Amino acid sequence: MTSILNPSRNNLVHNPVVVRESSLRAESCMSIIVAMAKNRTIGINNTLPWRCPEDLKHFKALTMGHHMIMGRKTFESIGKPLPGRTTVVVTRDRELNIEGCLVAHSLPDALAACSNDSQIFIVGGAEIYAQAMPLVDTLYITEIQQDVTGDAHFPHVDKSAWLEVAREIRHQETPQALEYHFVTYRSAHINSCKSKALGKN
Repeated sequence: MTSILNPSRNNLVHNPVVVRESSLRAESCMSIIVAMAKNRTIGINNTLPWRCPEDLKHFKALTMGHHMIMGRKTFESIGKPLPGRTTVVVTRDRELNIEGCLVAHSLPDALAACSNDSQIFIVGGAEIYAQAMPLVDTLYITEIQQDVTGDAHFPHVDKSAWLEVAREIRHQETPQALEYHFVTYRSAHINSCKSKALGKN
């Protein structure tokens, strides 16, 4: 099994997130997908602080047909289950039911709900990203090439732990001038999705 620290708002509390081998397919891959500014901003007032239609298309193309794990606030910012994907919402509210979604009460529960999927996507928000970082084998990051004011930020990425395997440079003039890069990183510390999912070296 794999254990990580579960961060609270202000500090790291020794409350391990544990993923058991039986909860995942042996070949399952776990990926984070995020759009992030140079200063690691990912949101403001529970919405995206930029408008980038091609990034939304990129997100759709990658996640289509798969499970997406997200926090309740991220789901509320989207507003509905996205077509063609299975939405798993992580919440502490044990009374919450969301039509068209699976509801889980921890990240391990959410991963167990995705047990039949070969590709699992973690799509936010900041707390879910922080919990999932030590578990994932791939980062799909849309890197916005400027600092942006916001109130939600992606965790620090230790670039020595990740290998850049793809980068596509894009520009747009509308609906706002923006340079952004579609970048894919693979973990430098694992040999396969299978070994990562099972917590093996």
